[in-house]
This record gives sequence, C-alpha cells and structure tokens, in this order.
Amino acid sequence: MPSFPSLGGGRHSPILPTSRPASAMSNPHNFHAASPLASPAFVSTGHLHTMPGVGGTTRTFGPISGRSDGFKLPIFIKRLWKIPQMDFEMAIWEMTYLLIAPKKVFRSMYHNKQTKGHWGRDDPSFVALLSLFLVLTSIAWDLATVYQPSILSIARLALVLTFVHFLSGALFAATAGWYLAGRFLRRGRTGRFGATPSTDGELEWAYCFDVAVRAFFVAFFFLYIVQFFLMPLLLKDWWISLFVGNTLYLVAFSFYFVVTFLGYNALPFLTHTEVILFPVVGFAGIWVLCLFGFDIAKYMGPMLIKGA
Repeated sequence: MPSFPSLGGGRHSPILPTSRPASAMSNPHNFHAASPLASPAFVSTGHLHTMPGVGGTTRTFGPISGRSDGFKLPIFIKRLWKIPQMDFEMAIWEMTYLLIAPKKVFRSMYHNKQTKGHWGRDDPSFVALLSLFLVLTSIAWDLATVYQPSILSIARLALVLTFVHFLSGALFAATAGWYLAGRFLRRGRTGRFGATPSTDGELEWAYCFDVAVRAFFVAFFFLYIVQFFLMPLLLKDWWISLFVGNTLYLVAFSFYFVVTFLGYNALPFLTHTEVILFPVVGFAGIWVLCLFGFDIAKYMGPMLIKGA
C-alpha cells in the first residue's frame, strides 16, 4: 500500500493542491488574477459583502449574520403562522396557574430571561389560544342570547371580542405600562448628582404585552365564562343577584391589576410597583356603594353580549 508523506515538516501533501501557484505567491497584488480557483460568490469587505452581478457589476449587501440595520419582523409575528412550533402545553399551564398561583407564571418568565436573554416571550401560543377561546365564547354568547342567531352575528361578536376587547386593549395596556413604568418606576441609584435611572435592565415592550395579555385572561375568565353560567341568577331582581354580580366584577377587575402588579414586580430594575394595586382600593369602595342598589352586572353584561 502506498504511503503518503506527512503534512508537517514543510512538505505539501500530493492530494491537497496548493491554493495558488508560486508566481502568485511572489506577487501578492496579482492574487485574484493568477489563482486557478474560481472567485467566491461572496467577498467580505469589513462588515459588507459583495456578490458578482450581471455584466460584470457587483451588488453590495449588509452583514449576512449578526445585527442588521434593515427591518426584520419580530420572531413573535413570524411564529404566528407556524402552528406546529407553538407550545400550547405551556400556554395551558400558564392559564391554569394564572388562576391558582399567578406568581409561578412570572417566575417562569424570569427563567426565560436567564435562558434566552430577554423577558418577552417569542412563542405566540398564549395569544392564539386565548383568541380561539374568545371565538368559542362568542358562539356560546350569541346562541344563548340571540333569538335567531346567524353566522354574521357570531362573526361580528367574535371580531369585536378578539380585536377590540382583547388585542386593542392589550396593546393599549402594554404601551401605557411600558411608558409609565419606564418613566416613573425605574429603580434609581443615588450618586453625586442625585438619583439617576438604573441601567441594570431594559423594560421591553414585548414583556409589557405579555403581562397585559395574561392580565386580560383572568378578566376574560370571570367576565366572559363565569358570568355566562351565572346569567340566570344575575338577571333576577334579587339582592343576592346584585351582590353576586357586583362581587364578580370586583374580583375580575382586582385580579386584573394583581396579575399586572406581579408581572412588573418580577422585574428587578423596577421599584414601587405596588402603586399598580391602588385601583383595587377604588374598586372596593365602588363595590360597597353599589351594594345599596346599583347592579353592575345588569349594565355591563349586555355590553359584553353585544360586543360594545
């Protein structure tokens, strides 16, 4: 069996040709003209890349990998069209624990920060699953309250609940929370020139949207599902109906702000997040006043049914 010389010791392997002849080695400025190899498809120059075009022209591109200055769709939006990649099991787990132990949900978001480097979730499964629940709720509400339901009435109610109540409300709450918390709740550090905003972390709008979506879910559970099954009692002219209806709305609105508080309180660079709980005190006062004759469910319930 023939033996091949070693690659070391200044000798070249006979089966591995050199990339350019000796004449090119002696004249490095003539490298591209003398090289027997074809020129690469992409030639990197600093952070730009060129590609040969038609008629001898070249086209210049930005960096192939790494950060790009061009517009890129967020991964959250891209994965909306990739249903098999959605983690619906995790979404169901979050929905369950938002009702029984909501603090665990935001502990898992902290784990997402440790593993992926950002607070916001890339997986849109929670939004997709909640949108599906809203469509099913629209069908149930329409069949139970409309004498002659139609596909158009069901579609209208589903669109209003999904895009107006849910998505528009979550976008508004996320934007307001992102601005107000970033402006007034940032943890400051005291220095020679007074308190300055902390640079320990960045408040992500995507995380604020995650918090708003999960807070909406608890309100959805009480006002769209529980209220649906309690409507035969809530429509009665009894004081117990007034008490149950007002208490249901108190729990829904209070739970919404409690979940929102837990979401922002999980961020280590925010302080005084307890101010998010202040509206709960106002809801409690309104609840006491309404027990003297104002039935919130009788006024709010039809608005939800009609999609107002």
